Amino acid sequence: MILAIFCVAPVLVLASKLPAQAAAAGDQAGSGSQSAPSDANSPATAAPGAKPHDDSFIIGADDVLAINVWKEQDLSRSVPVRSDGKISLPLVGEVVAAGRTPLQLEQDIATKLRNYMTDPEVTVIVQQINSEKYNILGQVTKPGAYPLTATITIVDAIATAGGFKDFAKKKGIYVLRQNSGGGETRIDFNYQDFIKGKNTSQNIPLKPHDTIIVP
Repeated sequence: MILAIFCVAPVLVLASKLPAQAAAAGDQAGSGSQSAPSDANSPATAAPGAKPHDDSFIIGADDVLAINVWKEQDLSRSVPVRSDGKISLPLVGEVVAAGRTPLQLEQDIATKLRNYMTDPEVTVIVQQINSEKYNILGQVTKPGAYPLTATITIVDAIATAGGFKDFAKKKGIYVLRQNSGGGETRIDFNYQDFIKGKNTSQNIPLKPHDTIIVP
């Protein structure tokens, strides 16, 4: 009987260790499976997927761009477009951004990066649009240039400029709009009629480079 007990004891000890070892292995496997998604979702390793190409918006000075180079965190950053229309990036150096669409700028940057890497994947997103502006001049409290960051009507612009001065001619307001073929179009706006509910359609949304004149 004594010998039998001594023979069984080591087996019991080994058996008691097996569940703990299996649990530890399971924890390690679980921790490994949890770390993989976080790496895959990080900017440096995430696949480009469907890139938000924009072939209509024209980049201008003062716009802020998010430049992302896949798997290259040191090259990915937010950069403002300088007054000379250029941006600066590591390896790329200076590149003209103003007058280009985001898609065109992606291609320009990728071309320069091919001197250092194979098939660079570049994404350009406009984070802030500061280049599209409108002007309001004349008898308003704060005349000047304002960013056109959303849909803004003539009345919105007057309110943003602090409203009218005492002697503003509210019936004679007009907008000067640049034509694509050159020249300008004059669009009249009668504020007095508008606040009375007459011809409310004249309160049109502004376009970039519109100039509102309040005589």
